[in-house]
Amino acid sequence: MSEPSQGTKKEMILEVAEDLGVLRFTPAELEQIRRRMIARFGATAKTSADYIAEVLTANGHRVLLSTRADTEGRYEEEFQDLLHFSTLEEAEMCLMRLDELLRKFRTEKMGAAAERVLEVARLGRRRAEMIARNHKVDALKRAEKEEVLQWFKVWLDTPDAFFDWLEVRKQSPSFRKSFGATEASA
Repeated sequence: MSEPSQGTKKEMILEVAEDLGVLRFTPAELEQIRRRMIARFGATAKTSADYIAEVLTANGHRVLLSTRADTEGRYEEEFQDLLHFSTLEEAEMCLMRLDELLRKFRTEKMGAAAERVLEVARLGRRRAEMIARNHKVDALKRAEKEEVLQWFKVWLDTPDAFFDWLEVRKQSPSFRKSFGATEASA
């Protein structure tokens, strides 16, 4: 894949990341990948560090957005697996787990770990947004991701009210029309 026109942006990211030869990608490595892509493939390869992190994570690479010791340990793997949601039900379960972790870390006065939960939620929001805006994706899937995007926004803004809001949202006529009664009762 020496020519940029022969590969997708994702393939370019993975190629440059492989050339770095690191086991974990921190913000510094993400920025390095971003700069190397432009240098190697030109302006058409320009992308954000957030997108690079999403591609690497989706392809099984370890991406650390925070280098604090209390979040690199036992919870980091769980954070990595948490954002795999392809249905509304899985997205709801993801937000439930994020909420559990946020409350636990706040109760235990683990500020850096609580912030890491919020970082993961922001990444989930960005992933949902990326798919919702991709016109190559099926219209129903885009609509679901737009819905999930709104869920993440509400949870990030008002985590204490989120699950009450979600129950009301799932009973709304617009939700039922878009996603059916089966999802609303999940």
